[in-house]
Amino acid sequence: MIEPDTLHATREAYDAVASTYAEQFHDSLRDRPLERALLSAFAELVRTNGGGMVADLGCGPGHITAHLHELGLDAFGVDASPAMVELAREANPGLRFEVGSMAGLDIGGGTLGGVLSRWSVIHTPPRDLPAILAEIARVLAPGGHLLIEFPATDGPRHETQAYDHAVVTAYRWCPDHLAGLLRDHGLTESARLVIEPVPTDRRQFQEVQLLACKA
Repeated sequence: MIEPDTLHATREAYDAVASTYAEQFHDSLRDRPLERALLSAFAELVRTNGGGMVADLGCGPGHITAHLHELGLDAFGVDASPAMVELAREANPGLRFEVGSMAGLDIGGGTLGGVLSRWSVIHTPPRDLPAILAEIARVLAPGGHLLIEFPATDGPRHETQAYDHAVVTAYRWCPDHLAGLLRDHGLTESARLVIEPVPTDRRQFQEVQLLACKA
């Protein structure tokens, strides 16, 4: 169970910066060809498995949800921040966006063909992550796919590391450790993309994208 104080603090922090965030990141995929390629592969895998709805968890202002829709997916967004959801609805009137918690999704069990979690677990304290992964596993249909993205720790010695974030405290994860947590919830890793930082990056740590499938 996610601590209410943690969820409230994250929601309040993102409500406060929603407009600035939307303006800054509305074209965040433009200079990220590797991420675009993996999102395309994710979309193809979902379609090949029969399609179904796809949830963009932690959707923010909805630009990635819209990208998934352009890739041919029946995508909708969920975010804890009401201000973010309002902006997403304004920018994408034809798409569905809901306020909700990743640890308690208002989604039927086994109903989704895919879940995208793009940097949406970074503010989750380590003790709370298993509950979120369990919820993702619950809503995915058999054969459904998860694409989860997060910053990596400095080597395998550290399962998690906190770091300063412009909005609210965030956490990095050891990729092998997070992949093990996914396995604990019936999600098997099928691919891993590691993006190395470039000298101009403000934060010098790896970005990791794990693709997993529910048995």
